[in-house]
Amino acid sequence: MSDKPIPIATAPGAGFIAPTPQNTPLNPAPVAGLSKPTVPDIAEDEEDKEDGSDDDEDGAAALAGMTGAQAAIYSMVQNKLEGLVGKSSGYIESLPLPVRKRIEGLKGVHSDFAKIEKEYKREMMELDRKYLGLYKPVFERRRAILKGEAEPSADELKAGHELTLKDDPDAEPLPEKEEGEAEAKDTKGIPEFWLTALRNHMEISEMITERDEAAIKSLNDITLDLLPGTEGFVLTFHFAPNDFFTNATLTKTYYYQPELDYLGDWNYQRAEGCTINWKEDKDLTKTIEVRKQRNKNTNRTRIVRKSKKTPSFFDFFSPPVPPSETAIENAEIEEDELEELRYKLELDYDIGEDLKERVVPRAIDYFTGKALEYDMLDEGEEMEGDDADDDDDEEEDESSEDDIPKKKKGGKAAAAAAAAAAAGGGQDCKTQ
Repeated sequence: MSDKPIPIATAPGAGFIAPTPQNTPLNPAPVAGLSKPTVPDIAEDEEDKEDGSDDDEDGAAALAGMTGAQAAIYSMVQNKLEGLVGKSSGYIESLPLPVRKRIEGLKGVHSDFAKIEKEYKREMMELDRKYLGLYKPVFERRRAILKGEAEPSADELKAGHELTLKDDPDAEPLPEKEEGEAEAKDTKGIPEFWLTALRNHMEISEMITERDEAAIKSLNDITLDLLPGTEGFVLTFHFAPNDFFTNATLTKTYYYQPELDYLGDWNYQRAEGCTINWKEDKDLTKTIEVRKQRNKNTNRTRIVRKSKKTPSFFDFFSPPVPPSETAIENAEIEEDELEELRYKLELDYDIGEDLKERVVPRAIDYFTGKALEYDMLDEGEEMEGDDADDDDDEEEDESSEDDIPKKKKGGKAAAAAAAAAAAGGGQDCKTQ
C-alpha cells in the first residue's frame, strides 16, 4: 500500500481540509450522521422523490422522450461538459507573454510564502508539544483522584465549587461530613468515571454495547501524546486487570500527511490500532454460536462452535483499512463500498479528534454531562448552516422535505477520509 493520496473526483467535501493538530476548533462539531433521527413515513409514490434522486430521474425522463440519435447526442454533450470541469478556460493562455511571465513569477513568490507557512505550522506543533508537557501533571493528578490514590485538597474543592457556582449560583458547598460516610469510604476514587464520560459523548456512546460496559469499567485513564519526529498523535487507554483481555494498555495512533495541504493545514493520513490479547471466549468483537450436529451414518452428535463478528467499542482499535492504490485505479472496488469506507474513515477520524481535543482534556465535563450542552449547541449551528445551503440549492422546492433530517457528510473530516481512502494507508488492529 502507498501513503501517497490519489485524488478522487467524487470525494465528498474534496474542497475542504482536515483539522490540524494545533488549530482544531475548541469545540468541533460532531459527525451529525451518527444520530438516529425520527423520519416521517413516506408514501410509496413519493419515496423516489424524497431520496434525493430527482436529478437522476430528470435525466432518465429526458432520455426516455428522445430518439436513439438524440439520446446519443445528449449523453455525448453531458460527458463533454463533465470533462471540462477543472480545465483552463484559455484566458491565461491568451494573455501577452510579459503578463504570463508575471503570473508565473507570482507563483514563485507564493512558494516563498508556503515555505514560511510550513515553518510556522511546525513551530505551532512544537508549541503544542510544550504545553502538552505542562498539562501532564494536571492529568496525572486527575488520574490519582479517579483511582482513589489521592483525595482532593481544600484548594481544589474551593476552585471546583467556584466553577459550580457559575452554572448554578444557588449551589451550596459540600458538607464536611454526612450520614453514611463510613460506608462511602469503602468506595475508591470515582467508579465508572471513564465509562460515564464516554457514554456522554454522542458518537462514542453509539459504539458501546452492553457487553462492552463490563470491560470499560476497568478503564483507569486515557492519555494523549504527540508523535516524536512526525505529525500525529497517539491515544493510550489504561486498563486495570479485567476478565476480558491481558493488555494493560490499548493504543490508537493517528498520522497526518507530512506535507501541508493547499490551505496550509495538516491532513489526516492513516490510523493504526493495536493487538488485543483476548482471554478465552472473552472476545467482545465476536459472538460464539454453539450448535449440535448429528451424523446421519453413526447417529452420533457433536458440538460445533462458530464465531461471528459483532459490533463493539473495541472495534475502535481496528481502524478501517482503505483499499490499495491499485484497487482504486483498476476500479476493483464498487463506488458504494468506497463511499461506505469514506464514511467509516470519517467517523474514525472524527472520534479520534474528539478524544484528543474534547474528551481527554475535559473528561470531568463529559462525566457530569456539562459538555453535552456545548456538543448540542455545535451540532445545532452546523445543522443551521446545512439548512441554509439546502435553501440556496433548492429555492424552488418548498415541499415537506425540510422536515426530514438528512445525514450530513462532508467537510474537513470527509476530505481527510477521502484522502485516506485514496491513499490506502490504513492498518488493521489484530486480535488474539
